[in-house]
Amino acid sequence: MQHGPAPLPRYLRIRRDRGHLVLEFHGEIDVVAALEITPFLDSATGRPAPRIVIDLRPAEFFDCSGLRLLFRARRRVLAQGGTLHLVCTRPLTLRILQLTRLAELLPPAASLDEALGRSEAPGPLEIN
Repeated sequence: MQHGPAPLPRYLRIRRDRGHLVLEFHGEIDVVAALEITPFLDSATGRPAPRIVIDLRPAEFFDCSGLRLLFRARRRVLAQGGTLHLVCTRPLTLRILQLTRLAELLPPAASLDEALGRSEAPGPLEIN
């Protein structure tokens, strides 16, 4: 018996846009959502030279589980020689990204057009 691909969790929408795979995070991105998103994120970031955009605009809540997803995606994309861009406009989520210094590694864009206009993700952050 052959099974089709697993259905996307309610927290995730995936589409292609201008040669990039866009992963939209929806709703509350907490530990439950992260567990459901991780297999799809790993599939998207495990390919050679992936071109990924993670769009957080539809996410209503974002905690440390969401941060782990972003760090994981970045590490995997860079290991594969790809690019990763982030779209985020929610003030609280932006504040979390700034406090954790993730905004230095993945500077958030305000729109998909802005994210796709960027060249490469910044290199590793050196912490003194």
